[in-house]
Amino acid sequence: MSSASCFSLFIDYVYFENSSSNPFLIRRIEELNKTVNGNVEAKVLCFYRRRDISSALVALADKHAREMEQEMENLDLLSLPEQQKHQLRHRELFLSRQLESLPATHIRGKCSVTLLNETEILTSYLDREDSFFYSLVYDPQQRTLLADKGEIRVGSKYQAEVADSLVDGEKVDQDRDQSKLEEKVWDPSSTLTDKQIDQFLVVARSVGTFARALDSSSAARQPSLHMSAASASRDITLFHAMDVLHKTGYDISRALSALVPHGGPVLCRDEMEEWSPSEARRFEEALEKYGKDFADIRQDCLPWKSLTSIVEFYYMWKTTDRYVQQKRLKAAEAESKLKQVYIPIYNKPNPNRLSGAGGKTSLVNGSGVVSNPLGQAVDLSRPCESCHAAASSQWYSWGPSLMQCRLCAPCWVYWRKYGGLKMSTRLDGDRPGPSSMVGITSPHSQLERFGSNPKFAPKTRQGFYMQTSQLTRAARRACHEMLRPRHLARNPYTPLTAVAARAKCELRCPILVSVTHPRLQKPRAPRNSTQCTENQVPVKTTPTLNNSSPTILGRRSYEHHNGLDGEGGRGCGWVGGGGPTRGTKRWEICLGVWCDEIVVKQHCQLLLYCLLLVGLPLSEPHQTLIQHY
Repeated sequence: MSSASCFSLFIDYVYFENSSSNPFLIRRIEELNKTVNGNVEAKVLCFYRRRDISSALVALADKHAREMEQEMENLDLLSLPEQQKHQLRHRELFLSRQLESLPATHIRGKCSVTLLNETEILTSYLDREDSFFYSLVYDPQQRTLLADKGEIRVGSKYQAEVADSLVDGEKVDQDRDQSKLEEKVWDPSSTLTDKQIDQFLVVARSVGTFARALDSSSAARQPSLHMSAASASRDITLFHAMDVLHKTGYDISRALSALVPHGGPVLCRDEMEEWSPSEARRFEEALEKYGKDFADIRQDCLPWKSLTSIVEFYYMWKTTDRYVQQKRLKAAEAESKLKQVYIPIYNKPNPNRLSGAGGKTSLVNGSGVVSNPLGQAVDLSRPCESCHAAASSQWYSWGPSLMQCRLCAPCWVYWRKYGGLKMSTRLDGDRPGPSSMVGITSPHSQLERFGSNPKFAPKTRQGFYMQTSQLTRAARRACHEMLRPRHLARNPYTPLTAVAARAKCELRCPILVSVTHPRLQKPRAPRNSTQCTENQVPVKTTPTLNNSSPTILGRRSYEHHNGLDGEGGRGCGWVGGGGPTRGTKRWEICLGVWCDEIVVKQHCQLLLYCLLLVGLPLSEPHQTLIQHY
């Protein structure tokens, strides 16, 4: 697909191509950087379509859209045809804070993305090409959707309640808590003049310089007199001098005595002096990495500093020459960065374009065969999957190659730009909702996600059907009270005690099977008395097992023993006087039922499996019965 040449400017919305069959990615360019190899990479902000998020979030976005429709009170939107509503969903995007770097050579054009305004008409986006809107912010990590609009906080919780002014002569309530009121720290109506106050502040700076000269730690950090005088002139010294002057009743002599008490001059330090040079460098590195996220800076880089100390140091650090130098370096670096990049015309043929056997492009419809990118035949008689057009200047393979679907040229451009088909199809409503099972995807989602490129298509897996055998069902029913299969299915990490299960089976084994000596079974007489008996094959008598007293399992039906849910069934035993058809062998086994020889074999297998499952030895009657079959 070719696109006209354009300039991709700074903070532009552009199309990026990551696959020849998938829709374009919509990104916002934040930076353009030149790599060591000379290639240009774009640092972009990601936008997502509706097809890129989960079904639960799509339902949440639809709910938000309905709420916005009610707020906008747009009658034109309510009367909009379903076809235009379908196309309007393709214009909705979801902003994210995720950044990634993509090659600038993958840019395929420019587009426009704006924040949805409640006053504008949504149908205007359908009239403009390459225009999109967004109103929600998508977090790919947390998989959440949030509204991207500010809110004015009104109320007593966010705003102060200003009391009415007092009338002249009205007394102030003296019962108020004085600790909650402000404390006066300076009186501008004092008897001192501005000149006297300035002279006092000069004396305070001098005292601060002298105090730093007497302090050994300050002399080591600031060996020069110039640096000591600069530190003494900072705000912390001036605030202390004015506070002392206010507390002494603006008496200069008393204030000077307070500046130099009996123990020596008072030394006032701020965060700039308290921090060591190594701590300052560590803070600068953290600020470059985390920005003004002081909580992360304290947690990862300066855990021994308080948050108040870090914030105070930051605003003092911004007044230093080092901050000014770094600001100039960043400005020069930003000036040297790329502001724009030229995108040439992209004329490479798309691999999904259908061509004839001779490599020529098909121009009109008709009965014929062309090959898709995999070399498989595609019937030209099939119309466009989107607009159902039968003729087009160019056809493109769309969807899985086995389905042999194709799109016309206009619908292919629409699919690449907007991530959907022009016309709504029956498959659009097959997307599972929020309450659907996880892992079940509709054919439509597979078509849109993977396209016809085998590189991005999922590997085909042969389907299978797991049918539990009678032996497996018998294993589940052995020690059912102890194992509790449903409980274990919901708690996969619960340990199984095989020793306890074996002991339980040892106790139940004498009750389960009670075997006695076999007895002969007489064959039945023929139903039709006129039938000749000369050609009849004599029925071979087979020994049977006699069960004098039915066991606990014998009182249950055959369906319960074999895990069947229904009543009766093929292959079941006959309770009472019933029996199988003529010519078959009947046995009376430990379950207290009359059944077929095939059923006897099945019960022998179940008995053998249960005994081997718990590791019990076989008794002689068991071995006799099992060796017979």
